[in-house]
Amino acid sequence: MPELPEVETIRADLERRIVGRQVVRAELLWPGCVAIPTAEELVRDLPGHTIERAGRRGKFLVLDLDGGAALTVHLRMTGRFRLPKKGEARPKHLHAVISLDDGHDLWFEDQRKFGRLYFTRNKDELAAVLRKLGPEPLDATFTRAALAELLAKRRAQLKPLLLNQSFVAGLGNIYVDEALFRARLHPLRRSDTLSPKQVTALHAAIVHALRQGIVNRGTTLSDYRDAWGTAGMNRERLQVFRREGKPCPRCGTPIEKIRVAQRGTHYCPSCQSPPPTT
Repeated sequence: MPELPEVETIRADLERRIVGRQVVRAELLWPGCVAIPTAEELVRDLPGHTIERAGRRGKFLVLDLDGGAALTVHLRMTGRFRLPKKGEARPKHLHAVISLDDGHDLWFEDQRKFGRLYFTRNKDELAAVLRKLGPEPLDATFTRAALAELLAKRRAQLKPLLLNQSFVAGLGNIYVDEALFRARLHPLRRSDTLSPKQVTALHAAIVHALRQGIVNRGTTLSDYRDAWGTAGMNRERLQVFRREGKPCPRCGTPIEKIRVAQRGTHYCPSCQSPPPTT
């Protein structure tokens, strides 16, 4: 599933190309990709709006439109939102085409059909779509102190807690594993047992893992592509994720894989010592 760095890469690509462009047509090849309002309303009401900004909230891509409206995209597991090349043949899993006034299109593709489009007409409707999201981990307000306060309020294992989008928005399986490795914290460590030093390390590790992913234009393991249809380069920079059996880049111990909250979880059993038993 595309996580914060992947969605941020797409956002930045689109920002340079589509801001100021007007939507002239919306075509739905699979109406089921529309979450709200209805497919018919999106096709009818989206055209005529001008794109004023390409934004992001957690894993949601948010295209701000004139008049307070917005087109929001959640890619889920296999979704892609991109600018096709001129004359490119339509792919098998194309679900929506947004045509712009400069002759370019935006394509929404999704092999597994989990991704969704949200067309909201005002700020209140958009806020309702995003209402359950926690703080942005790259925002200036997400300080070490803010993270410490959040962790102290919960008695939960770190891996599932950091995956919870209402706790922190944008983190997924890849970057949680990478952050916990950098912070030398076991995935099953309980959130309210961290020392101040460990909280500081976790905060820095989250920010570093995400920024590295953005610099390398996202992690492509199978489906993710940027707005131009190009794979990300961060896979080669991963230290533990999907590296089970390979040596830890820090100590040489083989990386192990366990299941945590039904998610494959990768860690170094030496660098990330087992959590306290009490």
